Amino acid sequence: MALRLGDEAPNFQAETSEGKIDFHEYLGQSWGILFSHPKDYTPVCTTELGYVSKIKPEFEKRNVKVIALSVDPVDSHKGWISDINETQNTKVNYPIIADADKKVSNLYDMIHPNASETTTVRSVFVIGPDKKVKLTLTYPASTGRNFDELLRVVDSLQLTSQFSVATPANWKDGEDTIIVPSVSDEDAKKKFPKGFRTIKPYLRYTPQPNK
Repeated sequence: MALRLGDEAPNFQAETSEGKIDFHEYLGQSWGILFSHPKDYTPVCTTELGYVSKIKPEFEKRNVKVIALSVDPVDSHKGWISDINETQNTKVNYPIIADADKKVSNLYDMIHPNASETTTVRSVFVIGPDKKVKLTLTYPASTGRNFDELLRVVDSLQLTSQFSVATPANWKDGEDTIIVPSVSDEDAKKKFPKGFRTIKPYLRYTPQPNK
């Protein structure tokens, strides 16, 4: 059964390119991003894993741990990592789960039989410190993911988990946010000392509260 927003991210133990892990222990009190790859030595995945290693400091600034998955064994991962480092001019600096038995892939519903019965789709799970699923994305195997968008999503998720705001279309960190409808104007005056502007009773903008 597919994981839904608000579900607990299932725990598992697995071998990775950096040794054996218990997933929940690996995350600790951090946010997490788990993202899957169809298989090793594939071109789109090579670019994705390389790019994530380059922007890992941005995830770390946000208290996010990243971990990848591919349905091949550890030895294969290690050879592939060498290729990624060479071709993407980087150094893969996070673990890649070895899921040859597809245990984790099935646990997280990463195999969509109508697309392929043997390989995972490009799944993404953003997981909060409470181990709950905060966001899911599913791409076909042929389309590389936008990891800058995942940074933007994390900024929104972390902000909206702390304040009674939502983020509008195409929002970026530092831009105005929207006060959620459940907050009255009276309460909004107390919660948002920077003030707010009302476009419609249900559409009220306020400067980003944590800036």
